[in-house]
Amino acid sequence: MEANRYRESGVDLDKANELVKRIKPLVRSTFRGGVITDIGGFSGLYSFNCRELKNPVLVSTTDGVGTKLKVAFWANRHDTVGIDLVAMCVNDIIVQGARPLFFLDYLALGTVDLDLVERLISGIVTGCKEATCSLVGGETAEMPDFYQANEYDMAGFAVGLVDNAEIIDGSTIHVGDQIIGLASSGLHSNGYSLVRRIMLDQLKLQPDSFLEECNRTAAEELLEPTRIYVEPVLKLLKTFSIAGMAHITGGGFYDNIPRILPRACQALISRNSWEMPPIFRFLQEKGAISDEEMFHVFNCGIGFILVVDPEESKDIIGLLNAMGQRAFRIGEILPRGRNDVAVRIVSG
Repeated sequence: MEANRYRESGVDLDKANELVKRIKPLVRSTFRGGVITDIGGFSGLYSFNCRELKNPVLVSTTDGVGTKLKVAFWANRHDTVGIDLVAMCVNDIIVQGARPLFFLDYLALGTVDLDLVERLISGIVTGCKEATCSLVGGETAEMPDFYQANEYDMAGFAVGLVDNAEIIDGSTIHVGDQIIGLASSGLHSNGYSLVRRIMLDQLKLQPDSFLEECNRTAAEELLEPTRIYVEPVLKLLKTFSIAGMAHITGGGFYDNIPRILPRACQALISRNSWEMPPIFRFLQEKGAISDEEMFHVFNCGIGFILVVDPEESKDIIGLLNAMGQRAFRIGEILPRGRNDVAVRIVSG
């Protein structure tokens, strides 16, 4: 009788149990050697082998998808935002030179729709497989009257591992190093409050509106998932010494690159060293956005950067391109005066 009253108030425990049964096969498909618990318990257990590491250090991150979820609601397409959720966490993990081990998710919605949640978890599973990490647990919270119908929020949590001696923090960056940019897959998961204002509010685009500049529909372009850089970066680290790395997320070039720069160094970026993808040019024109704001809000086609020895930059770019990851030499490290900005973007 109590369960029925609870269901009447908006929470269906039977449906929650059915959900666990439906997603178990998906989650298990991400399990790697270290997972020693199944989903459905109170916590996830992971045993990692650190015999090859002299001083193992755990690296942790957390993030969400942001208002890109509003675009998923608008398009009624929910199979890719889980990839974004994983990407936003694991790309931050590898910045330190760490290998992602496992991932957990938190999903909150007004009413559990089994098909919807299964699509969301499918996206997370896809992201975890691409990042070679295990989905060891999560939480689905049914919160009636808290979220509007057909809306939800997501958060993700990732843990990685690195030897203390191999942590990459930018401290070895010095004048003369070169900056390599790894191509993004598009907008990734940042700047969507501005994107929605331009494309949905100002231009009144519909999900199936065809964008000639991008040669795809608005929904396809705006829901292109964030690229996961785990595999190419970890392969690079086996061969090359990388002085610093930055994930170009919220805050664009101007806020993310300074996070790894020594005080005496300035990053000089040549905006003509790569071709900005059509969606960015479209947004800049339709939204009358200045160059400075573009590079402060969006990744502008570069989702991840490496700071490397100039003698190795050509080989690094060659290896990245051979792995199918487009990469460009986009700048260099210069001396930084007392009154100089940390990042300078020029047209040359």
